[in-house]
Amino acid sequence: MRVAVVGYGTIGKRVADAVARQDDMRLIGVYKLTPDYEAEIAQSKGYPLYAPRDRAEAFKRAGLEVYGDLSDLIKAADIIVDASPDGAGAENKKHYVEGGRPAIFQGGEESDVAEVSFNALASYEKAIGKKYIRVVSCNTTGISRVLSSLILNGVGVKKARIFIARRGADPREYKRGPINDVVPNPATVPSHHGPDVKTVLGDIDIMTMAVAVPVTLMHMHMAYLELDGDYRRDDVLEAFAATPRILLYEAGRGFASLAQMIEWARDMGRPRGDLWEVGVVRDSVTLVGRELFLMYGVHQEAVVAPENIDAIRAASGFKDKWASIEKTDKSLGLITRGKRYGAPRNTA
Repeated sequence: MRVAVVGYGTIGKRVADAVARQDDMRLIGVYKLTPDYEAEIAQSKGYPLYAPRDRAEAFKRAGLEVYGDLSDLIKAADIIVDASPDGAGAENKKHYVEGGRPAIFQGGEESDVAEVSFNALASYEKAIGKKYIRVVSCNTTGISRVLSSLILNGVGVKKARIFIARRGADPREYKRGPINDVVPNPATVPSHHGPDVKTVLGDIDIMTMAVAVPVTLMHMHMAYLELDGDYRRDDVLEAFAATPRILLYEAGRGFASLAQMIEWARDMGRPRGDLWEVGVVRDSVTLVGRELFLMYGVHQEAVVAPENIDAIRAASGFKDKWASIEKTDKSLGLITRGKRYGAPRNTA
């Protein structure tokens, strides 16, 4: 698959790097609007640069070679991953339609931009062969993974109530922070995350609330789930341990904060300190009758990168969901020890 990435910011550069690691994909170019340091880095990595025709001279003055404009990139690609800022992907879609190319969009777009909302664990099968796929946002990805982990392992979820402490801004977004406040985000209930989860998992009973807090590292989710039967805490922990892209962190082993999860990723040599997995705080997993409580961290900069790779395969018609997830995870260096790739066993 010849893959083009439109937008080379927080998500786009991570997707580009992930594509470059796949042996069944080839990154044929990235589309940038400005000849900044990110464009320089892309070129240094050997990623062909494409830019608007009227800005090609500015790129040339910056010592950056441009291979063409957006239409040229679309023609050269088999599929486009659009990682543009929120709303721009929907505007770009007309170019992909005109060029007859399938496209992967991000969670900043409305769900109607695509035929299916995507999370690899939850909706891979629905996306097979689809022309337009939307990888849901970081928070929706985190919720979808946690709920899917339980459901796929036979722990039924009757009701979900998720409370989200959202990072105030990404580390690079200097114009959005720092903030010295706690801001309802939004003030209305539910936040957009709950309805968005339904576009992935169907008619699940879910409500979400969110606030923005003055941090940049990660989001923290606090979840209250009502289960559909009597389960043991070990059933829940086994489900999380068995599911790809979820890691259990213990406070007793030094993981007392989200910052320490990120520090672990850095110490592990992860590029940019990326935590592609959802970090479940093992100590927080508590069962009171059929009520399950837990907390988990979501690294907003990185968590959707592997989802984009699986979405590309699904769009291409690759039918083996678990083979795709395993291939992606191994290529990126996710922790796979003890994980099951294949239909998780029923732990009920």
